[in-house]
Amino acid sequence: MRKFPAEFESFLGPAGRRLLAGDSPLAGVLADPRRRFLAGDGLLDPAKMEAARRLLERVLLPHLSRIDRPIPPEATWEMKENYGELLPKTMRVSTATFERRRGRAWETAEAIGLTTMLRSASFHEFAQRLAGRTLARHWGIQALCYGPGDYAGPHNDHQPENPAARQGYIDIHLSLAGPAVAQQWLVYAVAGHFTKIESVARPGRVTAYRLPLWHYTTPLVAKRGREHEARRWVLLGTFLYEHGEPASGARS
Repeated sequence: MRKFPAEFESFLGPAGRRLLAGDSPLAGVLADPRRRFLAGDGLLDPAKMEAARRLLERVLLPHLSRIDRPIPPEATWEMKENYGELLPKTMRVSTATFERRRGRAWETAEAIGLTTMLRSASFHEFAQRLAGRTLARHWGIQALCYGPGDYAGPHNDHQPENPAARQGYIDIHLSLAGPAVAQQWLVYAVAGHFTKIESVARPGRVTAYRLPLWHYTTPLVAKRGREHEARRWVLLGTFLYEHGEPASGARS
């Protein structure tokens, strides 16, 4: 693959195409108030997603920016009482954000058709089918790349300062894990406890979130001796409900 297809629909397998047509048990799954997270297999074409991963490795990887947010010392040493911890969002990951149309990451993503695909009508419709409701016609896009030890700490992605997002929104993640990845997990909360865990290291897995949702992504683990090549890419869209503006900010 030298360039991404103009439409996301080109990456779909038979199950994904049925979902896009509305003929799937997954249609509207995130409209269920009891359901805030979905991990779906078989929606994407494995061979095409592997070709896309290889393209990202060859072309976009050198232009990513690094995010390194460790636990601040004051989170420990400025505590006033036992069990009074307040942990800000911590993470370590590489990213390409496309909010501002400048810089090598943006230019490269444009040249290989990545931004066009993530802005395509079929990606919007795919998200809308999972959401079970009308989504805004403008949405945020981003690419993340996890290497060995990269993670995202517990957070909920709530955006109370954004009137259009404070009542919730939808994230769709396309996971492209390379063959050198041994494991990485997404842990999320149900009824106030971190009791659910899903692998995000399966190649071509789709994860969908009805945010806000407390969750975290565990450190990526490489297969022995393959640390230099172990990476998991995440292509994501952040969709507000109709009449909102796209939410922004690094995701997990």
